[in-house]
Order: sequence, then structure tokens, then C-alpha cells
Amino acid sequence: MKNIFVINGSASSNSSNQKLIDIFVNLTREFFNISVFKELKLLPHFDPELSIEMTPKAILDFRQEIETADGILICTPEYVFSIPSGLKNAIEWCVSTTLFSEKPVGLITASAQGEKGHLELQLIMETLMANFTADTTLLISGIKGKIDENGKITDDKTKAALSNFVNAFERIVS
Repeated sequence: MKNIFVINGSASSNSSNQKLIDIFVNLTREFFNISVFKELKLLPHFDPELSIEMTPKAILDFRQEIETADGILICTPEYVFSIPSGLKNAIEWCVSTTLFSEKPVGLITASAQGEKGHLELQLIMETLMANFTADTTLLISGIKGKIDENGKITDDKTKAALSNFVNAFERIVS
């Protein structure tokens, strides 16, 4: 089984993104071991002077999870036409490394709109030379109307899109 490190870009503990991650875990439990990182808000603010030497332990642990994973899934909302600051902060701690170079990555943006944040996330991951394709990216606009309070997707198009995403992500990680 492949090891997948999932990064939840939302700062909310009961977010639609966490519900999507839970669905992803249920859909993939037969072929992925999944570790979900929900602690973005606990990471220290990026400091380039500490990025290479005297790096905080929380950052070293975060980087280690990325390094040892066979694939990375980032599931995030869009905040003010951008990726959330906590997610951007975490990624900035990895810029001075090659952790994402050729690493299989899946990118899900689930938000009210999400287009700008989704494009930004793809640009950032492309800059870090992550390995992703159009099929391993998924934009779900209007997520709150497509998932219920119990974490069930209620929209058939979204169910199909997520299923296609999972299949593509499994292929890129294998």
C-alpha cells in the first residue's frame, strides 16, 4: 500500500474540505495508508533565516511527512481569491527544499468559487516541480451545496468528478 500525506488547507475543524478528505480516505482505504495533517495553524510563521539552519521541529516533522510519502493530497478552500495563508505558510517552509520535486500530487480546491485559488495552487506546485496532471486536480465550486452535514456528497456530478480524480491520483502514485 502506498503512503499518502494529506494536507487540509482549511483552518476550520468542521470544514467541507475535511469532509471531502474523509470521503477520500473511505474511497481509498484499500490501496492507500493515509496520514492527514490538520495542524497548519500551529506551524510557525515562515522565516527564511530558519528555513535551512535551526529549522523548528514542527517544520522538520512536516517536511519529513512529505519526504516519506509516496504521494501528497492537498485539499483546500479559497480565501479572498487565494489559497489560505496557513497553507501558503506551510508550502513556503518547503521552497528551499526539493521535497515536492517529482512528488505525485493531487490538488482539490473546494470552496464557494475557488477558481483563483485553484489556479494559484497549481502555479505554486508547478513552480515546486510537483508531479500532477489535469486529472489529478479538481475544482469543486459551491461545495456547501454539494455536501451535507453528515459528510455525504449530494451532487452526482461531484461524485463522478471525485471518483475520476481518485482513479487518476491512484495511477500517478503507483
